[in-house]
Amino acid sequence: MVHSVERFHVAMDVHDHVVELRPVGEIDIATVTAFRAALWAAPARPVLRVDLSGVRLLSAAGVRALVATHLRVRARGGELVLVDPDPVVARVLRVTGLHRVLPVRCSDRSQDVPNRAHDRSGRTHEMVACAA
Repeated sequence: MVHSVERFHVAMDVHDHVVELRPVGEIDIATVTAFRAALWAAPARPVLRVDLSGVRLLSAAGVRALVATHLRVRARGGELVLVDPDPVVARVLRVTGLHRVLPVRCSDRSQDVPNRAHDRSGRTHEMVACAA
């Protein structure tokens, strides 16, 4: 399944325990509706993984969409995990503090350079710097 806007699209792979979304392009006010629609169209699974390696820009609208999705997924007992953010996107996650709420990981664990972050419940998440 693919949701698309001219400069942005999202591919979705559904597995038994994981749904993986791969957005590509810029997530801003013009594309956030397509991004949000893809996030909310994901079937319920224990893990919703969003591969951010193809995202060049994440605006405040995109951050709000991730937070809303996190709350929705958590309410049904699942977990939203962000994977392979571009360095610019990783910076947005750090500046907004979203890395303290959501786990951020690299797909190739040998490249991980973790920074520990604690959310309000005391759980520790790793903020990972992924090599480009």
